[in-house]
Amino acid sequence: MTDFSTNAVLDAIEARRAERRTFLRYAGGAAAATGGLSLLAACGGSSTGNTPTPTPSATSAASDIDVLNFALNLEYLEAQFYSYAAYGTGLAATSTTGVGTLGTVTGGAKVTFSDDLVTQYAREIAADEAAHVNFLRSALNGAQVAMPSINIGGDSTGAFTLAARAAGLAGPNDTFNPYANDVNFLLAAFLLEDVGVTAYKGASPLINSKIYLEAAAGILAAEAYHAGLIRSVLYRKGVDATAIFSSTQAISDARDSLDGLTDIDQGIGNATTANITPADSNAIAFSRSTGQVLNIVYLNKAQVSSGGFFPSGINGNIRTSASNG
Repeated sequence: MTDFSTNAVLDAIEARRAERRTFLRYAGGAAAATGGLSLLAACGGSSTGNTPTPTPSATSAASDIDVLNFALNLEYLEAQFYSYAAYGTGLAATSTTGVGTLGTVTGGAKVTFSDDLVTQYAREIAADEAAHVNFLRSALNGAQVAMPSINIGGDSTGAFTLAARAAGLAGPNDTFNPYANDVNFLLAAFLLEDVGVTAYKGASPLINSKIYLEAAAGILAAEAYHAGLIRSVLYRKGVDATAIFSSTQAISDARDSLDGLTDIDQGIGNATTANITPADSNAIAFSRSTGQVLNIVYLNKAQVSSGGFFPSGINGNIRTSASNG
């Protein structure tokens, strides 16, 4: 097993916030407070700060439904990974049903964190990702796809192991367990988070409804916060354990090898220069097409409809990766 553990303390980061922020659950234009894994409140659009929930139309919003369902598949993946890592349990069954074949989750375990700050960050992101799932399901108003089969395992056949082998972080007979320690968890989160940001940015021009677009923009912003946080924590730990810099660069290079010939992916920098914001020369974040995103989560640069983190593919009409072979 490849081990990236470190006892570095995040002494450059403020102490964890005293209280978790409260999320609001939106449905039908009304907001109601919920407890536990509540819904994201960053997508408000009305004068009261509430986001109206439009009713999907088969004729006027079919393409928007496809895009949101594509995003929902990715949110299922992130939510299950973070929920298991933070709490040892997955999403509630009521948050996974919908159109298409309902899958199961392979792998997933609670991380025994050694760094209290990483524990708190994992719990917050877990709540956010579960909120994204429920928000998109509510916005789709009955047209939401079911959760497909998801592989988040760290054993010999786990998707994280396959990704680590592709990146050169694990040998052909080694495993990579994202639940083994803090840094393994952070590297696994790094693998997923940057993909989410580029996916939402790339999909936003495909959305016609302003209401849906505002909701997607709100989720994009939240995902960017997550990605920046994961990069910052890894960078701080990398100052004391420089192998982390090469590990994140290897993951970045692996993503780039899957999504086409253009070099749009970036690591977190090195011991002398941080790169917390992966962006172009204008400091604008990169985009990925839906096909490029699927290349990465399927762990295949060819045009396929399943593999990697989604062994049976995703649900919905957008399900095929790009041909980058």
